[in-house]
Amino acid sequence: MELVAGQRVESLRQLPPARAVLFDLAPRQLADIAGDALPRGYLRQLRRYRMGPGCFKLDWALDGPIPWRNPLVARASTVHVGGSFDELARSEAAVWRGEHPEQPFLIVTQQSHFDATRAPRGKHTGYAYCHVPAGSSVDMTQAIERQIERFAPGFGDRILSRHRLFPADLEAHNASHLGGAVTGGVADLGQLFTRPAVRLDPYSTPNPQLFLCSQSTPPGGGVHGMCGFYAARSVLRRCFGRHLALPI
Repeated sequence: MELVAGQRVESLRQLPPARAVLFDLAPRQLADIAGDALPRGYLRQLRRYRMGPGCFKLDWALDGPIPWRNPLVARASTVHVGGSFDELARSEAAVWRGEHPEQPFLIVTQQSHFDATRAPRGKHTGYAYCHVPAGSSVDMTQAIERQIERFAPGFGDRILSRHRLFPADLEAHNASHLGGAVTGGVADLGQLFTRPAVRLDPYSTPNPQLFLCSQSTPPGGGVHGMCGFYAARSVLRRCFGRHLALPI
């Protein structure tokens, strides 16, 4: 086995001969690389696939744990911060309209509560991200930190330093995060089960050698690892006549 890193693949001609090639990419990128190796109708479906909103992310070095008003929140490694259900709905709806919410819905993590190697003794780390319109260049730092301060008074006083990641930074780090979309694309009714295209086996393509294993396939980015598992099962069945049982 040979592992090659740091080399951008732009054409199938760059790849060695293989019985199966798996792409951990956005559908549009598969279309660009495969080109004429896939039929035009399927390529159109890949190019129509919607990636959805991007993300803005903050990482913090903290002088202590996040001072949640409710101390039970400190027992969770990941915290969803959004206020009431109506507030959460307004925040996410604003992003879909191309706006930047003043009280964004946040995913907050506090890793050093459960992994002491994340920070020096007595210090802590954390990060949070919120949805923003794809490709946004708006700095959401103040909005994010105000939102946490609502539920953890004094949080701002514990920030020693911060690091910002805009959607363009996320895409630069991982080219499949088009526009800063980190979960593989929209998971609405039109793309939940038919991602990235309408096929009985969504991991396969009309080319028997090419497969998609990214989170742009079912069940999507929120179910970690399962897109790759099902893609591997598709490859074994289609190329090798073997079956892989679902793990328990």
